[in-house]
Amino acid sequence: MTIRSKITAGALAVKQVFFSIRDAVAYRGAQDPLKDITVNHGDVRGGCNPRVDAALQLSTVWACVRLISGAVATMPLMMYERTVTQGRDTRTIARGHSLYYLLHDSPNADMTASEFWTAVTARVLMRGNAYVFKTYNGAGRLVSLDPLDNDRMRDPYRDENGVIRFEYTTPGGIKRYTDREVWHLKGFSEDGLVGLSVIGVGWRSMVGAQNVAKAASELFGKSMKPDAVLSTKELLTLDQREQMQKKLMGSLFGGEGHRMMLLEATDYKQLTISPLDAQMAQQLGLSVEDLCRFFLMPPSMIGHGTAVSNWGTGREQINLGFLQYVLDPILVQVQQSIGKNLLTPVERLRYYAEFSREGLLRADSAGRAEFYSKMVNNGLLTRNEVRTLENWEPKEGGDDLTVQSALIPVTLLGKSTIPAPKIPEENNAPAD
Repeated sequence: MTIRSKITAGALAVKQVFFSIRDAVAYRGAQDPLKDITVNHGDVRGGCNPRVDAALQLSTVWACVRLISGAVATMPLMMYERTVTQGRDTRTIARGHSLYYLLHDSPNADMTASEFWTAVTARVLMRGNAYVFKTYNGAGRLVSLDPLDNDRMRDPYRDENGVIRFEYTTPGGIKRYTDREVWHLKGFSEDGLVGLSVIGVGWRSMVGAQNVAKAASELFGKSMKPDAVLSTKELLTLDQREQMQKKLMGSLFGGEGHRMMLLEATDYKQLTISPLDAQMAQQLGLSVEDLCRFFLMPPSMIGHGTAVSNWGTGREQINLGFLQYVLDPILVQVQQSIGKNLLTPVERLRYYAEFSREGLLRADSAGRAEFYSKMVNNGLLTRNEVRTLENWEPKEGGDDLTVQSALIPVTLLGKSTIPAPKIPEENNAPAD
């Protein structure tokens, strides 16, 4: 290949990357007033489309999505290579693979790995689907992963040839892609093609929680003064009505600190029921538990419940259950999706991706010390491997596996179990 042809090929590759990224992030920085969380966006069920922005104003939904997506983002995603050492299958970190940097450090020019996985996981949790645009260089190597806006993506479908198609709206019109260009991550699905939106499925519970919160807000906004009417037995003149409107009604339904005196033959009747009769506190608690079920979240994980349920001896088991039943299904789905959508069939035989879960299982100092002691004393970890897990520098002589030899046969009590060194044969020869 001549120098001119190489320059031309390189320019085309740069142009391809530029326009692909431009299409992927065309609206990333656009200001959308519908996504301003400082605005009350009304009901979760707005028309025919579930309102994600309104659902996030529910503290339970916000806490569940924030906790799960944040937990996934804190776990490093590693690329491993399967190798065979001395006839045994082992694995090594594949730092040389192109996906290692994208998945572990920075998937694109604008986001860190933590920001990327937070956004992707939040979209899967809320909308049931996340779409990522894949950008390749001229050599066919994956160089960027850019999240796409769900609001501009039509649900994927199969064409007459069985190919999955994606239609994405951009400023230049509708772009049509296949799974070669778009990485589709799905949540819970009943057909395996499109994930179900939690907001769409659970909108009735969210509207109920929204109504309870709205009623509580309005009640406290009126200084806990319920709606009521004043009735009189006699017909009042215009002057009497005006005086009652200014003095009596203002004291009863106005601001705080007013004193009032009912006129003779005036009857006060309350229209709304009291918060105690409405069991408002219980309804607020039940709405939290109901919304947590849609995310499989233990309520105590988001601060709901008593101090006994939030902290104490059972906290470790709650964290373990959170990892097993809430996070693991998401992690396994992402790992398998990476192998299917980002690796070639040949690479799948050699490479695979896996989240490092050790960070969430990290115990306190005493628990880690006991664990490391058992692993080292039984010859399962070296001392330098333990130091690496604690981010300490290795020490000389710490790479050997050691075991305890305290348990010995009774017949060897009082005797040394260390074999005597062998004496060279020339030293055993008789002296002349």
